[in-house]
Amino acid sequence: MLEGKVGIMKVMITRGSFISIKIVVWLVAVLFSCGVLCAGCQHEEPARVNDDGPKELSMPDKGAYTGAYVDFGEGEGNVTFDAITAFEQMSGKHLAIIGFGNFWGEQVFPVKAVKIVSGYGAIPLIYWSPWDRPYVEYQRPDRFKLPDILAGKWDIYIDQWADAARNYGKPIMVSWGLEMNGTWFPWSGSYFGGGRVTGHKDGHPLYAGPELVKKAYRYVVDRVRSRKAVNILWGFHVNHYGMPQKSWNKIANYYPGADYVDWLGLSVYGKMLRSEDWASFYDVMESSYQEICRLDPLKPVILAEWGVGEFPPASKAEFFTKAFADLETRYPRVKGAVYWHERWENKDGSFSNLHINSSPEALDAYRNGLAAPYWIDRPHFRSRQNPEQQPLKRR
Repeated sequence: MLEGKVGIMKVMITRGSFISIKIVVWLVAVLFSCGVLCAGCQHEEPARVNDDGPKELSMPDKGAYTGAYVDFGEGEGNVTFDAITAFEQMSGKHLAIIGFGNFWGEQVFPVKAVKIVSGYGAIPLIYWSPWDRPYVEYQRPDRFKLPDILAGKWDIYIDQWADAARNYGKPIMVSWGLEMNGTWFPWSGSYFGGGRVTGHKDGHPLYAGPELVKKAYRYVVDRVRSRKAVNILWGFHVNHYGMPQKSWNKIANYYPGADYVDWLGLSVYGKMLRSEDWASFYDVMESSYQEICRLDPLKPVILAEWGVGEFPPASKAEFFTKAFADLETRYPRVKGAVYWHERWENKDGSFSNLHINSSPEALDAYRNGLAAPYWIDRPHFRSRQNPEQQPLKRR
């Protein structure tokens, strides 16, 4: 995020002037010491692929980072440089955050993918999901059941993943067990006791499903941190509405605590299915934004996923136009927005076309909204003074 810019002194020597070797040496020493001192200052720095010491991501005081998942195909993890640059050319702006999937069924850290993303000049956002093949939604828990994770069954894999992330070294955003307040993923709180009351704390009931999800989240984060993978920024990533819409399934019941979270993530979608009603961006964003902001007054909010389908006569272009306007004026804590650029066929033969170019009007509206200076096209970094320090600590 931040870059120390050191002015270069130019010594003008007129013809006939003489500077002793001692003075030259002194000047070189001064310049060197200034460079060393200023390098420690926390000023803004464009993204670069380098290895000149540990860095941490800095969230912008003003504006928000551009981002997208750019339809990498089946599995969501087949990251290619061509797909990224094609999306940049289409959208008209470089991406600061690039999201992609990394499922436990693959049992590997996505080394190639993160290198492609950082080589492009963006921050990887890994949707690290405890999910097994064939990665079909609305299925019951698979071999990566939360109780098994807590029992240590997958410790070797978690450790190997953490070691690879640590060795990669550069900042990574990670969303583990995302959208746990829905019913479409097998780690959903609804599959692990749901709203069954297991006790009370501070006068409030504790519910079995959310409590188990929280424990698993903390367990994974603790295990990764124990391997000194301090370059990871952990996101608490929920859907903008809960399924089922019950009091036990509220966002706050899943929150693992400030010490386990670097950023607050939301998935916010407009109409995606033919059977759904059309809604504006404000309609789907407002209540969930207010709810997640109440969890912590300072942590940045990231739209870890957002999008809308193409369903004429409703105007996707208008959805985009108002979304960009609202993000700039109504939602100042949003520091990044990752658009979900994908198209898929549903069981009834209809299509959910979230592509930004699903129509010429939609593409124009997206490009126009993203063109505003408010949208920052490259991540900024600052030097991490203590390499052992967990990044983005609560201030």
